[in-house]
Amino acid sequence: MSVANGRALLATPGPTNIPDRVLQAMMRPAEDLNTRTIVSLTDSILSDLAGIFRTSGRTFLYAANGHGGWEAAVSNVLSRGDKVLVLASGRFALGWGEMAGFMGAEVEMLEGSWRASVDPAAVEERLRRDTRHEIKAVLMVQIDTASGVVNDVKAVRAAIDAAGHPALYMIDGVASLGCMPFEMDGWGVDVAMSASQKGMMTSPGLAFVAANEKAWQAHRTATMRTLYWDWTARSGPQHYMRHCGTPPEHLMFGLRAALDMILEEGLEAVWQRHRLLAGATHAAVAKWAEGQVLSCNIPEPAQRACSVTPILVQGHEPEAIADYTRSACGVTLGSGIGELAGKAFRIAHMGHTNVPMVLGSLSAVEMALQALEVPHGEGGVAAAIAHLAQHTPVPERRQDHAGAH
Repeated sequence: MSVANGRALLATPGPTNIPDRVLQAMMRPAEDLNTRTIVSLTDSILSDLAGIFRTSGRTFLYAANGHGGWEAAVSNVLSRGDKVLVLASGRFALGWGEMAGFMGAEVEMLEGSWRASVDPAAVEERLRRDTRHEIKAVLMVQIDTASGVVNDVKAVRAAIDAAGHPALYMIDGVASLGCMPFEMDGWGVDVAMSASQKGMMTSPGLAFVAANEKAWQAHRTATMRTLYWDWTARSGPQHYMRHCGTPPEHLMFGLRAALDMILEEGLEAVWQRHRLLAGATHAAVAKWAEGQVLSCNIPEPAQRACSVTPILVQGHEPEAIADYTRSACGVTLGSGIGELAGKAFRIAHMGHTNVPMVLGSLSAVEMALQALEVPHGEGGVAAAIAHLAQHTPVPERRQDHAGAH
């Protein structure tokens, strides 16, 4: 017996909950790939993605997941034998570096911690030692969904500039785009990539890449280029080649609806919503941590991601907690991965999510802790509510029409 029947809640860090509006937008017949509808759809998506990335550079849309976005970014600006510096802070920068190595790059990892953000001073020191400028690109993830850390993109850019180094600055925004501030032009990012299944609230299967003029200069001499990913091929007048084949029409219809929702809410309001829901989650974990079993993987609050929170569990099985929330409550949590495999579970609070959804996830976890007799401080959900009540402005009251009954 369980109380899970009803609408299931996905609290995993990708894929995330897809809005009904996005699902409904995809429920339509296919169209010929060269109709005015599909051509205009492509144009509008690429234009609005530039606004989400906050760039005047060019944007590209691929039928791919985030790993495909990694390959698209790397292959368009690097040549075989180029050296890249990967800034480690969890699992996914390492994965991006592994892909670059498989493609023919020489990869150097700047060691970091699974419990802290990238140290800009260490980046500056390493680049200062590269007096021959052998490093052609610096790769970093803004939010690592495995560790739950957020890296300071602007501060690392300042470190690169302080070292006087010309390397391309490349950022993975898969878990941050549409969740927190990202200022591609303002922060001096040369290449940025993301994907559809997290903050962008769409089914997995679309990857996005944005490139500035410096990236385009590198593109012209890059030898890793292949036709499917190639920016030049996708920049021609033929619409068919903008997708290197048949467009992923239905995913694009869904993304169009998701972009409309983001723009209607306002990008800054979206960022603030994520900040508030993350703060509520962290408040709950802080209360549970009084039992000396649970804790946030990232101890420094300012370095915690606004989109996902990995929670360490000592002396108990995190999978037992996740199994309980799923089977008894209908709430699916994320498992720990990489160095946190078997040591943590993850609560996502990104994309199409609001107060009752996050409080529902937190309540399911607190219910599991009680049912499984996992030591924890009581009142985690109450702490989350208090955080939200303290930081959420009271909305203006709607004035009813005079004489209405």
